[in-house]
Amino acid sequence: MGEAENAIPRLVRCDGIADACAHAGAPVPYGARPMNPSESSPQPDPAALDRAVDAVARRCLAVRPGEELLVIGDDGTAELARRLRDAAAAAGAEAVLALMSPRETHGSNPPPSVAQALAACSAFVAATTYSLSHTPARKLATERGARGASMPGITAATLARVLGGADLDAVARRSRAVGERLEAASEARITCPLGSDLTLDLRGAPGIPDDGDLSQPGAFGNLPFGEAYCVPRGGEGRLVASSLASVGIPDAPVALEVRDGALHDGEGDVGRAFAERLRAVDARATNVAELGVGTNDAATLTGSILEDEKMLGSVHVAFGASAAIGGTVDVPVHLDVVVLDASLELDGELLLDRGRLLVD
Repeated sequence: MGEAENAIPRLVRCDGIADACAHAGAPVPYGARPMNPSESSPQPDPAALDRAVDAVARRCLAVRPGEELLVIGDDGTAELARRLRDAAAAAGAEAVLALMSPRETHGSNPPPSVAQALAACSAFVAATTYSLSHTPARKLATERGARGASMPGITAATLARVLGGADLDAVARRSRAVGERLEAASEARITCPLGSDLTLDLRGAPGIPDDGDLSQPGAFGNLPFGEAYCVPRGGEGRLVASSLASVGIPDAPVALEVRDGALHDGEGDVGRAFAERLRAVDARATNVAELGVGTNDAATLTGSILEDEKMLGSVHVAFGASAAIGGTVDVPVHLDVVVLDASLELDGELLLDRGRLLVD
């Protein structure tokens, strides 16, 4: 991701597959209902959770003594939000907790009082059910120099496992190494045993490491961290995805066809609904917006894109907005899909071999 070093905001995922299915006349697929973070989440390892919340405050945001830090939570994330506030306070911040009702959708602005607090703080954590990443309030805070992390749909179990259970130095090192390889490449080819075969044009695309460093003014990204990514200039071929943003893990992998750098169509009810969701937002929203490689060995397949895209050795491709990560398409949607057991060639040289990362 690399938002901190590059001061590039990271787009976090949007919702709406259930609406898309209804619009397309298709049944709502498995996992289409947005998951409430408080529902049926396993109990986290207490020591790992302590390490994770401490890492958010001290490592990722590098909290300064006396600075004003705002933690935003809602009814579904209140307990974890309180822990994050307490960790920031223990690190020396003047830490404030704002709890609100969950927004109706991703991208809905917080209440005016919370928006005003965002504009006034030095740092923030948005641990909310729905993402605040695309909101005017978050964007204004970033423009004013606040550094921050978005954690949409986060659970204590996910945070403890992916941030508290990983070797964060190794994850950061892998992310930077993969980012360098992506930046040096002109072409990528993704294949997998299920039938993926997609070629992407990477000419001139910076490789951006998501190494968890959100310590600089105006830095913004999502946590937990662990990927490297770039914005392709175009693409052609077929993807077979095992996890899709706002769908989760479908009953069967979903095939998507890419033509001329855009999603042309999807197979089955889930694939067609996924494509329709993008088209319903804007004709440009089918744009191939991102190629990413997961670098976090503690992440597992859960159906939450926040974690799934970080899985070590996975590949993800996003459709929709790319303007905030170095591209040119500015639309209010960014949906990732994850390919498992992928092989990734960069200019003919393997970076991934059936899910095994060949750099450390």
